[in-house]
Amino acid sequence: MAEGFKRIKRELVAKGRILDYYHDTMQIPNGNIAVWDFIQHNGAAAIVPVREDGKLLLVRQYRNALERDTLEIPAGGLHPGEPTKLAALRELEEETGYRSEDAQFLISIRTTVAFCNEKIDIYVADDLQAGEQHLDEDEYIRVEAYTVEELTDMIYRGVIQDGKTVSGVLAYARKYGK
Repeated sequence: MAEGFKRIKRELVAKGRILDYYHDTMQIPNGNIAVWDFIQHNGAAAIVPVREDGKLLLVRQYRNALERDTLEIPAGGLHPGEPTKLAALRELEEETGYRSEDAQFLISIRTTVAFCNEKIDIYVADDLQAGEQHLDEDEYIRVEAYTVEELTDMIYRGVIQDGKTVSGVLAYARKYGK
């Protein structure tokens, strides 16, 4: 813990399917006591799938928190003990129907550092083989392909706002000169 900060107690407020919500009672460096919200997340993995023609595959799905569809790179939570690279490849196949034998690490992000510890490792896969989607019962996903230029334009116009997607697309463009 950072110098001068001390956690006095952590109380579980609610246990969720993908996260747990806590109240942390903290003593801060000036001696004051504060109660902070804390979200425990088990981590996630995402992948930037690159087709042979150079287009990136994204998934369009409804997001309840925003009450609208979003356009995102494939991603999902980690299973207990699952390495992020394997999770990224699993999510690629589940959400897009494409498989890859390997993926290259691209970037790690922390999504909401003020109150959540979620970390997402993002990978790139470019040796895609067409297969079949394996969606969860509560998922309805459409797969779409775009050029890096189209996606970058959508990011700067505010069409794409999802943090992992923005980070993944821009990191891919920077690293691979697209």
